[in-house]
Order: sequence, then C-alpha cells, then structure tokens
Amino acid sequence: MGGAGPLWLDLGALVLLGGLGFAAFLDARTREVPDWLWQGLGIVGALGGVIVLSTDGGWSTLIWVLVAGLALEHVIPWDAHGGEWMERWADALELLGYLGVVVAVGVGVVRLGLGPGGTPPTAVALLVTVVVARVLFEAGVLYGGADAKALIIAGLLVPLFPVPWLSIPANGQLAASIFPFAVNLLMDAALLSAFIPVAVALRNARRGEFSVGTGFTTYTIPVADLPHQFVWVRDPVYPTDREEEESIETSEDDRQWRVRVAGELEARGVPRIRVGPQLPFVVLLAAGALGALLWGNWIIDVLAWL
Repeated sequence: MGGAGPLWLDLGALVLLGGLGFAAFLDARTREVPDWLWQGLGIVGALGGVIVLSTDGGWSTLIWVLVAGLALEHVIPWDAHGGEWMERWADALELLGYLGVVVAVGVGVVRLGLGPGGTPPTAVALLVTVVVARVLFEAGVLYGGADAKALIIAGLLVPLFPVPWLSIPANGQLAASIFPFAVNLLMDAALLSAFIPVAVALRNARRGEFSVGTGFTTYTIPVADLPHQFVWVRDPVYPTDREEEESIETSEDDRQWRVRVAGELEARGVPRIRVGPQLPFVVLLAAGALGALLWGNWIIDVLAWL
C-alpha cells in the first residue's frame, strides 16, 4: 500500500482512539453522540485512504473511493432533504449502492487481484466491515445507531491492522493480518462485555445484596438517585414494559421517564429500587479498539495460548 501505509495506520489508529474515546465520554454522559463527530472522523479516514492509495494506481484509488463513499453514506443524512420521493426510494437507492460497490469490488478482485495496482485489501476489509455493521444493526445485535456508526468509522480509519503494537501468539498475529480491524475490535468489545455481570455481582456482594437469581444482572440504588442515572428499571415493586422503556429515543425523554418513576415510588414510600446497568456499547467499543491495537483479537489470542 505504499511507504505511507504503516505510518497512516498508526496515525489513523491514534485518531480512532481519540474519536472513540470522546464518543464514549459523550454517550456515557448524555446517551447521544452527534453525527458531526462520525462525519469528521469518516472524512479523515476516507481522505487518508486516498492519499495512501494514490501511489498504487487509479483503480486502487477508485475502488477505495467507492467503498469509502458507501461507508460515509451511513453517517451523512443524504436522504433528509428529498421530500416524499426520497423517503419512498431511499432504501432502494441504498440497496443499489450496496450492490454496485459489491459488484465493483468483486470484479476488481477477480480481474486484477488483491494488492498494488489491483483491488486494495483495505477496501475489501472496509466493505466487509460495513456489511457486518449493517447486518448486526438490522438484526438488533448492535442496539443503537451510534454502535454501528462507530464500527464503520473504525473500518474507515483503520481497515486492517496486521501488526499489533505488542507481541501476540502466531495464530493471533495471523488473525490480525486477515480479519478486518473492526471485526477484531468488535470481538474484543464483546469479550469485555462478559465482565459486566461480574462487576454487578461484586457490587451486590459488597452490599450484602447478592442473590443467584438477580445478583449478576441488577442492583439497587436510592430512588432519589434514579433521575440522575442511566439505568433500566428492573424492580418487581415497579414492573415496567421493557419494550416501551427500551423504545425511548432521546436522553431527555429517558430522564423524564425516570423522574416520573422516582416520583411515583417516593409517593409510595419506597426507598430503593432495583435497576440494571445501561452501559453504552460505544464505551466497550472504545476499550476494544485499544485492546485490538495492542493485542489483536483477544479471543483468538487466548485460544492460541491454551
């Protein structure tokens, strides 16, 4: 990918860490990440790829531009100003965009191969990242739009990261060089999420409130603290409709809902309420990005050490 490739990957990695760290801070504090952050990071990644691939020939650059454009359309509201016609045909246009880019990349791989002068591996890695992020979002595995956008932006800034900064086993090194960076990041974030129930259990144990049925998933807080914390209400004293609660779209609506619940519980003299943690997945993605840069794919690393 040219002499600037490794340097750009390291620079892109630093930009990604800063951007995801800021996004995680905003998501943890307000449950909202502005689109301008994803747009800015995405444009930096797209332009960086153009600069690096410009020495590999016009086809390599063109393919990167096509795939980067498909990635950027997920963070730029291109369909917001077309009126009724755009609202009706936006999904079809997006599907055509997906098909066109997939066909172009496929033809490039078959006709010109992978590598300098042909189809850049970074473009293939980014395309896989975009498709994975979209499929996981549509399947509900990535719960919020910010999670899918974070994964796509990670693919734009760091499509592949074949050599982690710290030493890892040979099998882990192979995975890091083959898997798109965002896939390694996502798997690391998923592994980190497994520690959340452990943290909840330790909190309950310190308070003497641990029980097998609820000790790994919920804990209690004072009712007065409910309006100030992003949590799920999981108390049999105040049963809630989970679908209704999880469908709340804005952080302010969420806060107002918790204010109402707290008011009703205080009127009934209830001192504490059982809740579940609302840890934004972007926080785990930020931690997973750092982990993937340092040690590659943790799951494969662990398997390699066994």
